[in-house]
This record gives sequence, structure tokens and C-alpha cells, in this order.
Amino acid sequence: MSVATTIASDVTDPGLAEAGARRIAWAGREMPVLAEIRARVAKEQPFKGLRIAACLHVTTETANLAMTLRDAGAEVALCASNPLSTQDEAAAALVVKEGISTFARKGEDRDTYYRHIAAVLATRPQITMDDGADVVTLLHTTRKELLKDVKGGTEETTTGVSRLGAWAAEGGVAGEQMVLEGDGVGGQGRGAVVHEMPRGTGCEARAGERNRRRGIPGGA
Repeated sequence: MSVATTIASDVTDPGLAEAGARRIAWAGREMPVLAEIRARVAKEQPFKGLRIAACLHVTTETANLAMTLRDAGAEVALCASNPLSTQDEAAAALVVKEGISTFARKGEDRDTYYRHIAAVLATRPQITMDDGADVVTLLHTTRKELLKDVKGGTEETTTGVSRLGAWAAEGGVAGEQMVLEGDGVGGQGRGAVVHEMPRGTGCEARAGERNRRRGIPGGA
């Protein structure tokens, strides 16, 4: 059953939604831990009213994560962190079947990529979910007026962690950032490690200093 498609979105072909829904359901059966979490948070609504901007691989696995966050009460906007990994059918299903704002086209060019990030930032997020720190980077450069709304976020790549460290050394990052290492939700849920980078702490400055010594920049 389709939902209203008047939500903000940009996907390659909404007609792929049926195939995408089947693939998302199949992936969901291989993610039993996430399914248990989804059932619990759907009742508890821990993210009720929170606006989440996610820039992640738009795949069937990520679709299950986005649906879990939605069921937990969040308003989710998703764009692609890697256009080459985008699954157009999953993006279409998220929009047409699930009513989740999704901005992702397989093979999208650089201009479209940044236009899509701008679209998720237009929701004035309170939580960010990054895969490479592009969302946080834009928040600290061209969209500084949105920083006051940001409570925190997550990052799951080594590159993103390096960029967070550099921003921290320059005076702090947006909210508290949770760094996820390991295969996490996108894999089989084994061995994910979480590190916290609270805003304004000495450990941030030390991380930034290490990055400067290694020649790692903070910008895009």
C-alpha cells in the first residue's frame, strides 16, 4: 500500500517502489536485532518530535534503519553519502511506501549530491547521522545558523572522525558526536564500538592536534 508522495524527495524512479519494498523486507529479515529494537521503540517513542538528517549509504539495510527511527517518533530526512552505492528501488520505496523524505539517485553528480545534503539540512535537524562528515562540515561552514538546533549526531567512518577532530580543534563540533566503528547496523550487528566526542572537551583538542600533525584537513 502506498502512502502520500507529497513529501519532499528526489529519487530516480518512484515506480521502483514495489521492488524496493520487497528487497527492504528481505533485508529486514536478516537484521533480527534491529527488528527487536524497532518493535520496542515503536511503543516507547524515544525520538518523538526529533528531526534527524541522515547522510548514509541508501541501501535496503539503511532503509530498515530509517524506518526504525521513524517508528521511534523521529522525522527522518535521508540523502546518499555515496551515489555509487545507492539502490534506486530502496530510495523509491522509502518515499512511496514509507513516507520518508529521501534524496538519492544512483550515480548522481557532485552538484546533485550537495543539493541533496542541503535538502536534508533544510529540515533544521536536531540529530545528524553522517558517513564522512559532509553534513557536519556544511553545518560548520555554509549553514552555521542551524547549529543552535543540533543536539548531537553520529559518524561511522575514519575520514569523518578525522574531520570531526579537526573541527573540534577549531572550537567545537555540533552537539555530542557518537563515533561508530565496526560493521554496526549495516552489517550483521557484530562488534560495533561507540566512542563519544562531547563538545568542548580536552580530548577533542588532542584529537584535532593529532590530525593537524598528520596533515588531515577539517573542510570538504
